[in-house]
Amino acid sequence: MMRLDYSAPPLMTAGLPGIGGRIKAQPEDFEVEEVPAYEPSGSGDFLYLWIEKRSMGAEYFMRQIAHRLEIAPGDVGAAGLKDRHAVTRQMVSVPVSVESRLPQLEGEGIRVLRVSLHSNKLRPGHLRGNRFRILICDVDSAAPDRIQPILAQLRSDGLLNYYGQQRFGKDEETARIGFALFRREPTPAVGNRSVQMRSGFLRKLALSAAQAALFNLYLAKRLTENLARRVVRGDVMAKWPLGGIFLAEEVAREQERFDRRETVHTGPIFGRKMFAAVAEAAVREASVLHDAGLTPEVFQGFGKLAQGTRRHNLVYLDDLSAIFEPDGLRLSFFLPAGSYATVVLQEIMKSAAASAGDER
Repeated sequence: MMRLDYSAPPLMTAGLPGIGGRIKAQPEDFEVEEVPAYEPSGSGDFLYLWIEKRSMGAEYFMRQIAHRLEIAPGDVGAAGLKDRHAVTRQMVSVPVSVESRLPQLEGEGIRVLRVSLHSNKLRPGHLRGNRFRILICDVDSAAPDRIQPILAQLRSDGLLNYYGQQRFGKDEETARIGFALFRREPTPAVGNRSVQMRSGFLRKLALSAAQAALFNLYLAKRLTENLARRVVRGDVMAKWPLGGIFLAEEVAREQERFDRRETVHTGPIFGRKMFAAVAEAAVREASVLHDAGLTPEVFQGFGKLAQGTRRHNLVYLDDLSAIFEPDGLRLSFFLPAGSYATVVLQEIMKSAAASAGDER
């Protein structure tokens, strides 16, 4: 049986050669613009700042806002994290009381483009997704012939909604720690040092990485068994692009709805409160845990850190486009929140350079 790799799983377009190349030669080659879940109302106790940052990591960016505005880091709200080696635009919330200090934000990688008011602090997940404009440099000489078949298949079949390689940490260290926590094993050393997991944030990060790895294994197995675009009895379906989830009982009817892009099947983010599949789909999901040496019981005892949920197996790239420029190929596309641009790049480039950072 084929051994599946959760950090580099099989691709939807595996039968098509990639265009090679490299990304992020300079920050302007990788542009990300957040698409908010809602627009600020114009009144309230929070300033909503539409900010452009350049070459600045997400955690450092948040600390810089707090430092420059002379507030606590916890007073800064954001909907999502954005990559360091990029030019990104996103919404940030701060208390309205700092309005007079806003000029202190400007400069050294930060520009305030717009200021609004709203009634609540911005929280993680308060976004629809992200729009990307990515320049791929030094592409293969055959790229003009190769790119269109790849784009056509992705537009037609959708993108496998894998977690990006960065999700698992350097050399998959974060995921390995998460698996050790689930198995109640000693935490593996990172390099030549031991890791103490007293921090709830670090435990959550590691457990989430292991859950993401299991999802990738599940989805990779589904692809290798030619079920990426088939509905299985007992699948947990979701309305597309947004909506509730339900069980697939009449497979033929649900397959028709899936083919019309009214619904999409979902995969397991295993946890004690996960909406469970039934019938054949449940057997398939259980086999992923079994192959990883886990049981459903391992997710007990972690409180809110490993509750579990469902994740779309596919996302659709209706606006995916590519234009050749003097310096390379410029890709443009939208991804819903939680999906990874580097997964798109892997499908197109078919090279390790596609995994250099991510946004979600």
